[in-house]
Amino acid sequence: MRVYFLRHGIAEERAESDHARRLTAGGVTRMRTTARIMASLGMGIGAVYTSPRVRCQQTADIVASALGVPCITRDELNFGFDVDGLQAVRHDNAHGHPLLVGHEPTFSTVIGELTGADILMKKGGLARVDLTRDDPPTGVLVWLIAPKVFTALS
Repeated sequence: MRVYFLRHGIAEERAESDHARRLTAGGVTRMRTTARIMASLGMGIGAVYTSPRVRCQQTADIVASALGVPCITRDELNFGFDVDGLQAVRHDNAHGHPLLVGHEPTFSTVIGELTGADILMKKGGLARVDLTRDDPPTGVLVWLIAPKVFTALS
């Protein structure tokens, strides 16, 4: 199974709470570009799963709309996301390859635990991990796309 990890887009620095931070205008524009390119790639994404934080929900809504797939909020993708959270989302997934929208540093940590890779997910970055074993889950980092690549492709 393929699992895609997308870090939320560029968000405001300050808001009434961290939970309420929204994407900036530039963050929305970049995510629309990313979503358009993702749609053209035919990645087989069946659903977008997102952290409940506003910036992630906005990111997920933009991508899910471009892909024509459902957007599902999952608490497991909030701060504290880990391999157990990944397993919970995977086992609840009935929609094809999942795209997870969440945060740092947990995305890099989970990808590292799955693959042994040492990465850093930039805001708007996208990674593909192909899982090769279920228990414990392990996989291969197939690719990591920096957000500047999406901008260059537009």
